[in-house]
Amino acid sequence: MGSSFGDTVSHRPHSHRVRGLRSDLFPDIARTADAACGSVLGRIVFAGGPAEPALVSGVPSMTAHMATESGVPVEEVWRTDRSVRSGASGDAVFGEDGEYLFYAVRLEPQSVYRARARELYENALQFAWERGYTDLVRMWNLIGDITGPNAEGVEIYRDFCVGRAEAFAAWGAQFPQLPAATGIGTLSPGIDLCFLATKPGRTVHLENPRQTPAYQYPSRYGPKSPSFARATLLQGEQTASLFVSGTASILGEDTVHVGDTARQTLEILRNIDVLVGSDNLGRHGVNGYGYTLQDLDQIKVYVRDPEDLAAVRYICAQVFRADSEIAYFNVDVCRPDLLVEIEGVCR
Repeated sequence: MGSSFGDTVSHRPHSHRVRGLRSDLFPDIARTADAACGSVLGRIVFAGGPAEPALVSGVPSMTAHMATESGVPVEEVWRTDRSVRSGASGDAVFGEDGEYLFYAVRLEPQSVYRARARELYENALQFAWERGYTDLVRMWNLIGDITGPNAEGVEIYRDFCVGRAEAFAAWGAQFPQLPAATGIGTLSPGIDLCFLATKPGRTVHLENPRQTPAYQYPSRYGPKSPSFARATLLQGEQTASLFVSGTASILGEDTVHVGDTARQTLEILRNIDVLVGSDNLGRHGVNGYGYTLQDLDQIKVYVRDPEDLAAVRYICAQVFRADSEIAYFNVDVCRPDLLVEIEGVCR
């Protein structure tokens, strides 16, 4: 696994708001010091080392190792206009405001992950269900040595996917639809999981006509398919936010442009453009909404090889708005032949 950098080309934080939920991506943690803790639902720090989820000044915080010691940490902050109640449940920390739930937990390194990953996910799903947050909005799975082998020689991501799929199968009656998600590498062993959930009736989960749904991948990609949708639309009374899953250079179910970072990046951008467009939203019964790449913000770009950063940054600069919040990380992607992955939120 390569070294990592938390580097940005952004200028100012943008807030994404749906029915009281706001999010900001900060390239400098010091800029969040004036945030009112009582309104912070949760915080994700991409730093130079891992840490157990904790309540930091009352705020549920997860720290993932995705920046080097000399790199610039990046922080993602989720806020709400409502009063937040925070606490701990076993090894997990959470924040809730009656409409939204933020939940974060860490699984320490395992020789084989599947059983503990299933337990981790089942505990998380049960926690959300019991509190009435029955619409999963967005999940992040940050996985150390993601394409390396476990003690049985099985790729760690595939090992993890077995446990996650089994948990979703066990809770299929309660959570019949999969949300947007990212599964990406980190620089330390172990798995960090966090997610956002909301009360029922507010989400529409989207697939991409250019890509096979991940949960329908054939067995050559692992004994259990990845459990996520390509995007999730969170609808408010007058506005909406579209959460774009980690998107790679995949057509159908196959990696394309193997070995060519620039062409993979361009293919990712084509995938996202189709995914968020009005035609695709209309296919899912959502009318009146449609986005373009210019609407994508709070963007995270994952680049496997550090020498490819300049090329990826140049391509992104031609496509995204100059004032978009963008953070770059040098970490492994979920297949050895994938060189880049991009996620974001359409405002």
